[in-house]
Amino acid sequence: MTEKPKRGSAGAPVGRRAMLGMLGAGAAGLAAAPWLQRGWEDFLAAASQVDATGLTGLLPDPGGFRYYSVVGSVPRRDETNYALRVTGLVERARSYTLDQLRAMPQTRVVHDVVCTDGWRVEKTPFDGVRLADILDDAGVRSPGAAVRFTCFDGAYSESLTLEQARRSDVLVALNMQDGPISHEHGGPVRLYVAPMYFYKSAKWLSGISVTDKVVPGYWEERGYAVDGWLDDADRHGGAA
Repeated sequence: MTEKPKRGSAGAPVGRRAMLGMLGAGAAGLAAAPWLQRGWEDFLAAASQVDATGLTGLLPDPGGFRYYSVVGSVPRRDETNYALRVTGLVERARSYTLDQLRAMPQTRVVHDVVCTDGWRVEKTPFDGVRLADILDDAGVRSPGAAVRFTCFDGAYSESLTLEQARRSDVLVALNMQDGPISHEHGGPVRLYVAPMYFYKSAKWLSGISVTDKVVPGYWEERGYAVDGWLDDADRHGGAA
């Protein structure tokens, strides 16, 4: 809103905090009705795509997730026009279609999703291709030491060290919560880095590039930690 609400004869106007509270109470009741919950989630997802203020990210969601984008709108990709390109310090540059990614061996990782804003969705299943398998398919060559990720929203990026990228709980994810990843959740393909905060799990993944050093991602350039480990993460292990 660009104007403050005016006081009328009916009493004081409803403030933003009160409005969010009422919406929160209503959203809590949706948890008992799965079809209403899906409708609320669809509303939040659609609203977030055109919300320049970020306020939709404050609204509660019975499913636990919040919806964020760093750009005003994101083009949609599907089987007809999606490609994941692997470039940089590799022996064999690759380009994968959705069907090719689905045909590769799939790995399932179940882990809590945790955002720096404080929300958490416990025991969330993701399925997809281990990033290590894609790197092995392309063949990392010297002096490759890190991996940079780019996205088809045209703005977002992320990075991992090569050691982090080779963990068994780091996926090029195709499914989430036992279904294809929706556009609003970063589909059809997103990165999933289970032991790190969710900003490391780049949505709308379109590019993987092997680099000689870590290149700070979108949020790292704005003050976030380059290594976004969760507090309880096993930083030297290979599984969630």
